[in-house]
Amino acid sequence: MIFPIGDQNEPGGRRAPVTLLLILANPYEITHNVDLVGPKEITVGGERGLIDEEPGPRPIWLTIFTSMFLHGGWLHILGNMWFLWIFGDNVERRLGSPMYVVLYLGAGVVAGIAQILPNPDSFIPSLGASGAIAGVLGAYLALFPTNRVWILVFRFIPFAVPALVAIGLWFLLNLVNGVGQIALTEQTGGVAYLAHVGGFIAGLVVGLIFRSQPPARTQRFGYGR
Repeated sequence: MIFPIGDQNEPGGRRAPVTLLLILANPYEITHNVDLVGPKEITVGGERGLIDEEPGPRPIWLTIFTSMFLHGGWLHILGNMWFLWIFGDNVERRLGSPMYVVLYLGAGVVAGIAQILPNPDSFIPSLGASGAIAGVLGAYLALFPTNRVWILVFRFIPFAVPALVAIGLWFLLNLVNGVGQIALTEQTGGVAYLAHVGGFIAGLVVGLIFRSQPPARTQRFGYGR
């Protein structure tokens, strides 16, 4: 298991307000344009059960955006926000806040589509910011591949590795599990690995596009002349 605890911040001292605001701040429905309400039978871990679908927004496709800001519990949201806290600030400073918002939301949409496409008839709700944050990781890898990332491994021993290693291993793990998820013939709940893969690739493409461009000018907060 690899768990990041910090990274090498870029010089300049510019703020990353969108990252801070984001930290503070369902497939069948999308593909069939219908709002599911009431209990639906699903299979999780080989066992059948019921989930109670609540009414969604109108139009229903807005759930692909609203689901990015919903989580399945405190551990889910804290884990996602931790990754965003570590990697988001450098990416926002490099792209500028407006483009960073586009990256985040765009990667989240791509992530949702990637999770939906292999099984468009699934009733299992999909929620969380991890697909959008995977896009931030992809952009980080493209923009700062040699930045040091401090990670915990084995018996919680911290040491620094290049971002290419830390994030690259994270992506490979999700890719392998995502391929396995496609091979499943029944509906199962758990981690949305395909969303991670889709969001990551979208962010990686954006990062590669911006890697050869000069850093965006981000206005400093405070007084001055």
